[in-house]
Amino acid sequence: MGTVTMAQALNTALRDALSEDDRVLTFGEDVGRLGGVFRITDGLQDEFGEQRCFDTPLAESGLVGFAVGLAMGGFRPVIELQFDAFAYPAFEQIASHVAKMRNRTRGRVPLPMVIRVPYGGGIGGVEHHNDSSEAYYAHTPGLKVVTPATVEDAYWLLRDAVRDPDPVVFLEPKKLYWSKGNADLARRGAAPTGRAVVRRPGRNATLLAYGPSVPVALDAAAEAARDGIDIEVIDLRTLVPFDDETVTASVRRTGRCAVVQEAQGFAGVGAEIVARVQERCFHSLAAPVVRAAGFDVPYPPPKLEHAYLPGVDRVLDAIHRLQFDDQPDVKHLAPEAS
Repeated sequence: MGTVTMAQALNTALRDALSEDDRVLTFGEDVGRLGGVFRITDGLQDEFGEQRCFDTPLAESGLVGFAVGLAMGGFRPVIELQFDAFAYPAFEQIASHVAKMRNRTRGRVPLPMVIRVPYGGGIGGVEHHNDSSEAYYAHTPGLKVVTPATVEDAYWLLRDAVRDPDPVVFLEPKKLYWSKGNADLARRGAAPTGRAVVRRPGRNATLLAYGPSVPVALDAAAEAARDGIDIEVIDLRTLVPFDDETVTASVRRTGRCAVVQEAQGFAGVGAEIVARVQERCFHSLAAPVVRAAGFDVPYPPPKLEHAYLPGVDRVLDAIHRLQFDDQPDVKHLAPEAS
């Protein structure tokens, strides 16, 4: 398919899913005629009709509840919650019904549905248009939580999510919608859902990232190389289920680990990752696991977004706190105050 944007890859994934299975429906606020705020569903209503791609009222709780009924009735709904911070009115439906239906019915009623959530910062959105809400979903048993960072992953992870017999929260990094990549969407090269991927091999430390933080991690690794620090960057791709195998294999080999996330640090996904690494790799660690994260404040207005989001400098500060005293090739720089 050549060079495409992440938005185009997601659009193609939905088009292919709709073509492949008549049970697939996609709907949400402005999803039909407009094609979605970010144009992810552009052209789908014209191609598949108003019965399979349609607009809904501005009522997120009703939207998700409607999808629950459709999934119970044998359909495979793919819904769009227009912005991350718009999703909270629907969280009761997600936590009480979407996540629990299979367990509550002793496996008799699966819910094959996808909840697409544009999330994260980097686009200068105003109040309620930017948030990093992954911890809420990851902490809710019964949900799979996926977030792509590349064009190829956006396509294949969404295709996997639509085929999944259980509910998937599909977190789409807003600032990466316009990122471009070369991808052959007709032939799978991406790893399956549930597996992390090494985006950059390295030997001195492991840097774990997901979604919108992956490009930042890669840029920080490139900068760290100038100081003689060879960083391995792992794209987690799937938060639930978590790929302990890939992560622990890397950390046991490098002996050091840092985690980067856009969300605020306290009680975030990064904290869970740190705990898992410490428990599984304690005897291999040459330094405590560290984090680079957003600040523990509500998401700021657009003019302060650059100060809130963890950029390359904040990630480098975390890397330099990993104590490379036993690494003769590393320049020993004093870390900035955190």
